Amino acid sequence: METTSRAVEQAPAAEGGQQVPSARRTVDGYLEAPFPWYGLDEAFTGRRWLMQVGAGADGAVEHGSVGHGDEPSVRHETAGEDRGRFAVVVTVAANPVRRSADGTGVMEATSVSSAAWLAGVGLLSFTWPGQMDHSLRDDWLDQQTETAWVLADDLAGPDWSTLSLPVDGVPTPFHYRESEFGWVLAGSTEAGVHLGAYGRGMSAYGLGFSVIKDIAEYA
Repeated sequence: METTSRAVEQAPAAEGGQQVPSARRTVDGYLEAPFPWYGLDEAFTGRRWLMQVGAGADGAVEHGSVGHGDEPSVRHETAGEDRGRFAVVVTVAANPVRRSADGTGVMEATSVSSAAWLAGVGLLSFTWPGQMDHSLRDDWLDQQTETAWVLADDLAGPDWSTLSLPVDGVPTPFHYRESEFGWVLAGSTEAGVHLGAYGRGMSAYGLGFSVIKDIAEYA
C-alpha cells in the first residue's frame, strides 16, 4: 500500500487516556500545510475543534485531523453513545513518490488507502472495549491497528461498501465500512487531497465535506 508513515499523529492524550483540551492546540501546524484542509460543510452547526497535524520525514505537513461534535473520551467507564457523538475529518496531501529533501532516499506516496488507514487508526484510538483489562489494551490496539492496515490496503474488498457524499457540493464516491466501534470512510477530492473520516453516534450518510475557509474557527 502506498501510504504515509505508519506513525500517526492523533490528539495528544494525557495520563489515563484523557484528551488534552483544545485550548492547548494551535493552528500553527495547519497554517504550514501547502494543501487545503477539509471539514464538515455548513450543514453541520455543532462544535468544531482542532486535533493535530502529521509531518513526513522532511518535516513537511502531510496530513491532519479536525473534529466535530463531542470530543470523544476513551474512559473505561463509558460505553456506546455515552462516549459522545462525533465525526473527525482527516485530510491527506496527495503526494506522489518523490525524492527526500536531502536527496538520499525516496518519500512514500500517499493514496486513498493512506486516508483510510489514518481514519481507521484514529477511530481505534478512542474506542477500545470498555471492559478490557488495562494490561491487555496495548496488545488489542496492536492487533486492531494491523487489521486497519490490512483493510485499508484492500478497499475493493468485501469489508467496504461505496457511499456517495458531497465534497464542495459535488457528489463524490467514498469507501465506507462500519464496525462495533463506529464507522470509517475514505475518498479523494478534486482539490488534490485525500479525505478520510471516522465517527460514532453521528450517521455518515448525512455528512458533507467542504474546504475550511478559516482554520482558526476550529481553535
